[in-house]
Order: sequence, then structure tokens, then C-alpha cells
Amino acid sequence: MQSLSGRKKNVVNKKMTIGEKLYLPAIIGGMFVTLKHFFGKSKTVKYPEVKRNFSENYRGLHVLKKDDTGAERCTACGLCALSCPAEAITMTAAERTKEDKGLYREEKYAAVYEINMLRCIFCGLCEEACPKQAIFLTSEEIAPANYDRGDFIFGKDKLVEKQHHPVGKIRGGGPYSKEHYHQHGKNKSIF
Repeated sequence: MQSLSGRKKNVVNKKMTIGEKLYLPAIIGGMFVTLKHFFGKSKTVKYPEVKRNFSENYRGLHVLKKDDTGAERCTACGLCALSCPAEAITMTAAERTKEDKGLYREEKYAAVYEINMLRCIFCGLCEEACPKQAIFLTSEEIAPANYDRGDFIFGKDKLVEKQHHPVGKIRGGGPYSKEHYHQHGKNKSIF
């Protein structure tokens, strides 16, 4: 029968030579590759002391942005939670009171805003769905490691920027924590 792809090969059961039976050529070839990498330049970095730069389109930790007056941009419309394929975002809306006028932009705000980082797949759909440009995925921070599952539920205490930063992808008020900060733009990105 004729092959449709034209890549048909006839398999022949040829006898192995003594060298092939001892697997010496394969072992020598493998040792050559190992020695070549052993004496070559190491690609490993000593992580907390040396940090690699991320590319511009890297999606790291989430940040809830503030406007120029210091009020939170989020109006608790829920579009970010609806667009999240992993259903990692939960929020509870509340009405703004007269005392909270400087804290929130609109009459409605997110009283509770939580992201389950164990479920989040860092797709960026929440960032694209937000009509107020309130949520961004930073390009400077990675999600920290931890042993307690409860510490991966990020509330407003970890998500809201400390002060307004006009650039969307940068967390205002500095990085989430110094050990997870990567210097941005000094070297060519390797990721």
C-alpha cells in the first residue's frame, strides 16, 4: 500500500556489530556531550544574590492601581472575575459612605477583593477585561513561595499599591518584598 505522506521506510532487521552490542559508541558520545557541558560556561545563577531580568511582556504579581488623587480605581464591576478562566478572583461590592469619599473613585467599590494565587494561571485576561484599568500584572515581581496554602490568598492588603505610580506595570511604593524584586531594564532580558 502506498504511503500518503511519502515518508514510508522499510524496516530492516540488520545484525548489530560487536561495538554496537557493547554500546561503546553511544557511551562515548554521551560522555563527550557531558564533558562539553561540564567545561562550558554555566547558565545557573545564584538566585537571591543574582537576579535575572524579565521580558517586557512577563506577567507577575497582580496590583490594584490607584488614580492620581490616591483613590482606588476598582469599581467592583466584576468583569475581571467573570473573565478569569481559573475562577481565582472573588470580590464583594459595597456602597461608599461620606467618610470614604477620598478612598474610592465611584459610589461602588470592592470591599473584599481576593485572588487565589494557587488557582491563578497569570493569563492577563483580568487586566484586559477591566474597564477602569484598575488591575495590572506587574512585570517586575514573581509570586513568592510559601508552605502555607492560606498565604496564597491575596487580599487588598497585598494587592493595592501603596502610592500611585503612573506607569501601569509597576507597583507603586516599591516592590512587594525586596527578595522578589528584579532590577528592570538594566541588562538584556534572557527570558
